[in-house]
Amino acid sequence: MLNRVVAVAALAVGGMLLSKKIRGKNDANGSSAIIEAIEVNVPDSVAYNQFTQFEDFPQFMKSVKEIRQLDDKRLHWKANVAGEDKEWDAEITEQIPDKRIAWRSIGGVRNGGVVTFHKISDNVTRVTLQMDYEPEGLLEQIGDALGAVRMETRSNLSNFKELLEKRGKETGAWRGKIDQH
Repeated sequence: MLNRVVAVAALAVGGMLLSKKIRGKNDANGSSAIIEAIEVNVPDSVAYNQFTQFEDFPQFMKSVKEIRQLDDKRLHWKANVAGEDKEWDAEITEQIPDKRIAWRSIGGVRNGGVVTFHKISDNVTRVTLQMDYEPEGLLEQIGDALGAVRMETRSNLSNFKELLEKRGKETGAWRGKIDQH
């Protein structure tokens, strides 16, 4: 009997904490933010060049099924988000070779962010990803509150590192510049 009371109390406290985390984590717009970084043992130009190969993202992002580059600025994404297939378009808002790529969604899943490339040494680059996103529905909000997006982002960056270090070079490059203004 005592074990049941303790279990029910633990579930109640856990539910209350999760509820507070869901309500408290998001800002007034209902969005969440993450920042993750990893050091990759390649020159900054190699890391940047590979990251411009958007159609290769499914090789290291497990939930991404397909990305089609529509033109220099627009991408069409197909991914599995919290067990549901979703599609959206994104626009590259800023691109500075070897330094940064910024984007925002222009339909569908709401997100935006920036990935930056910091030269640590001739053969080490810190890749930092900052992203804002809006979890849709209860399942995505619970996953967000439990850190699922953060864990997947870490895993994706780790997979990017492994893929690039194994290969030792990029599969291609797009060196164009897109100004924010």
